[in-house]
Amino acid sequence: MQGAVAIGVVDHTADAPQVAYLERPLQVTAELLEMAQPLKPTEIFRFVAPCQTDACSHWNGSECELAMRVVQLIPAASLSLPRCHIRTRCRWYTQEGRTACERCPNIVTQNESPSDAMREAATPK
Repeated sequence: MQGAVAIGVVDHTADAPQVAYLERPLQVTAELLEMAQPLKPTEIFRFVAPCQTDACSHWNGSECELAMRVVQLIPAASLSLPRCHIRTRCRWYTQEGRTACERCPNIVTQNESPSDAMREAATPK
């Protein structure tokens, strides 16, 4: 996706995967994607990209329903805000504020065993 960056590495050692944030976002390149082999890059990295608005199934015409559902359904990972290099341009933060940030470490690009709440949050309405 145009403008995508990796913002973290997924730690799979806990009960549920959690993002360990990188010192700085990394541009998505062929070399970065190759670093994940033999796994899928989405199993290793947390990717973010600019909001696609109307091109996204979670967009309702004015807001991101995924961000709303995440805040409503997913417990906070931490009450302190994670260090974040995209917060000033993050759709979720702009829309939902710090409550989205508190849940962000729990959100991974690909979760092979999502909780029922995570599955419900990720399913477009």
